[in-house]
Amino acid sequence: MDLLKRSSAGYHAGENFSSLSRTLKVGRRIVYKHVDRALAAGVDVALRDRPHGSAPTITPEAKVWVLALAGTKPKEHGQAAELWTLAALAKHIGRTAQAAGHPSVANVVKSTVHAILRNAPLRPHKIKYHLERRDPEFERKMKEILIVYREVAELEQPPPPVGTPRIVTVSVDEKPGVQALATTSADLPSAPGVHPEVGRDYEYKRLGTASISAGLDLQDGHVTARVEKRHRSVEFERLLQDLDTYYPSEDAIRLLLDNHSAHISKETMAYLATRPNRFVYVPTPKHGSWLNWVETLFGKIARTFLRSIRVKSGNELQARMLQGIVEINAAPIVHRWSNFTALGTPD
Repeated sequence: MDLLKRSSAGYHAGENFSSLSRTLKVGRRIVYKHVDRALAAGVDVALRDRPHGSAPTITPEAKVWVLALAGTKPKEHGQAAELWTLAALAKHIGRTAQAAGHPSVANVVKSTVHAILRNAPLRPHKIKYHLERRDPEFERKMKEILIVYREVAELEQPPPPVGTPRIVTVSVDEKPGVQALATTSADLPSAPGVHPEVGRDYEYKRLGTASISAGLDLQDGHVTARVEKRHRSVEFERLLQDLDTYYPSEDAIRLLLDNHSAHISKETMAYLATRPNRFVYVPTPKHGSWLNWVETLFGKIARTFLRSIRVKSGNELQARMLQGIVEINAAPIVHRWSNFTALGTPD
């Protein structure tokens, strides 16, 4: 645009095209084009961009049809894919536009489809995950859990004298499917000047899986845990027996746990019947595992001794996991829930 102004100004000042070409350091033809454009329409009009290309041919009705089609899934049209890609959607539009009465998009390309979706906006090739609340009693159960946490936080310290009946609160859950992986060759230790990281072969061998069941004491941070090959009622009953052995017989053990089948099976209920008034269940709501403090313990386990672990057998995995629990109990962490907004003002 600066070139057009300078060409027009120089021409009106009396310079010829050769002189302007030398001054502006462009060819005579370019100078002539700009001067001719300014003389024909005036400088102000010539400075405005003129429309380029042909008029748009995609009808509003066709765009609405494309958006509606993008709201479906490929499998609804006999295809294998779950979600559209822009290329697949453009290809499907090209195959079906004529029959649908929208010939203006019969030859549509991926970039055009992208522009139509972007202006909506619509992104059928993306997924945004959410979790529906399927427990009709979610609010009630959540408040019960938070009341327990508040009671734990308000317990007097130090603890009552030995022999005094207490209510101890234990957060319980399981972490199944921990893989026992073995290296195919020995790790290479990190060495200065050679390689700063531990060297490990990409290949590994699978030696099975293990399941860790744990109870986190919310008063003192102590962890009671078992590592088993399976996760059934019989394994859960063993954890209950460990808790029964660990705590004084006069204590009531309040368990925060979900409604996993192993927790409420006939076998488990039969065992609980042999220990009347010993265990009290406080169930977490469905899809409310984040309310259970033991999940923080499993996160710590995953970040510490399970991180990049390699073993030579399933028994070694079990032993090292139990050793990790011993190390956690050597420096226990007491967890406290701090936000009780959902409970309102206490009475």
